[in-house]
Amino acid sequence: MMSRQAPWSLPLLRAPLDRWQERDVLLKDGVLALALTLTALVPTLSGIGAQIGDLPERPADALGVALVLAHTLPLAVRRRWPAASLAVVAGAFAVHQALGFATTFASVGLYLALYSAGAHQVRFRHGLAAVLGAGYAVLAVVLHHLGSPQSAADYLAFSLVLAAVWLLGRTVRTRRTQEARRRRLAAETATTAERARIARELHDVVTHHVTAMVVQADAAQFLLTSAPDRAAEGMVAVSDTGRRALTELRHLLDVLEATGESAAADPAHADRAPTLGRVGDLVERARRSGQPVEFSQQGERRPQSVDVELAAYRVVQETLTNALKHAAGEPTRVLLRYGDEHLGIEVATDGPVPAPVTRKPGPAGGRGLAGLRARVRMLDGELEAGPRPEGGFEVRATIPAKTPQE
Repeated sequence: MMSRQAPWSLPLLRAPLDRWQERDVLLKDGVLALALTLTALVPTLSGIGAQIGDLPERPADALGVALVLAHTLPLAVRRRWPAASLAVVAGAFAVHQALGFATTFASVGLYLALYSAGAHQVRFRHGLAAVLGAGYAVLAVVLHHLGSPQSAADYLAFSLVLAAVWLLGRTVRTRRTQEARRRRLAAETATTAERARIARELHDVVTHHVTAMVVQADAAQFLLTSAPDRAAEGMVAVSDTGRRALTELRHLLDVLEATGESAAADPAHADRAPTLGRVGDLVERARRSGQPVEFSQQGERRPQSVDVELAAYRVVQETLTNALKHAAGEPTRVLLRYGDEHLGIEVATDGPVPAPVTRKPGPAGGRGLAGLRARVRMLDGELEAGPRPEGGFEVRATIPAKTPQE
């Protein structure tokens, strides 16, 4: 049985609170100042407030009313001009205490002004604190000469309360500054990561297709005189590769746009997205470029998340690109292993046995392999690449399998 939601429940109040938070600070602080002014007129609250002089009470008059208003109305600009607001409120409090007017709830405005100065004053904070300290010392001396029964310990205790309110505002300001810095650093980190991701995507798309086009064009140029028919086939392959490159670039641009998520989810764009099901197309294009590639799969292929599908596709794409660039014509083997928990990719290219050379420690491979390592590492996977003892080059990647729901 479903219970009915109370009319005063939090979800119903969230919208008005959100609209109130969007209001200008002058309006919100003005409402606060007005509320404090009206509250000061409530007799039952007259004993609550800031008081230090304890001089014989003076009857209320027009000057006393003006001082009460000077305690509250400057709070309307407590965040816009915190130092000015505090100066007026503190001056009114000092005169109010020196003249012996009865305590009112409006004197709470001194605490609010102190907190606001600590939380919102940007410049000359130390100078403002020094001036306030000197002003308080002068007020204590004046009250003592006027016959105040307060002792030095009383003045010290009240000053500590005022300092605590100031430090509370300063602590809030420090935390807000740290939070703003953290958000800025997070935004910069996210921007840097996004730029790196875009660079990896462009590298994977452009390098692969341009390399294939160069290889195909070189082969066609070589066959122009000896076998014109085969040269024509090579130029058709160049044209097909170029169209495929344009298709992937358009898909990449769709994803990078503000509406990229909706564009990627659109069935009209779904066939452009690189997936494991399109690895066979990579192999076929490599074969048409003159690279003998053997493609095999082990296990039952299951749908994977978009990140896993794209990462696996890019691993095969980059290794076939490197094979075309550095081992053209050498046999290459592509193996996909589908497991319950991991997806394995193995790409090996034959070649001469590497000469024993001394190399600096570090991961093998250029920018493309470094980007692949970063991409696979983001998915909690591992990628190893390096020369084979029997000759050639091999790339092995293991990526945790994740369903689209995960």
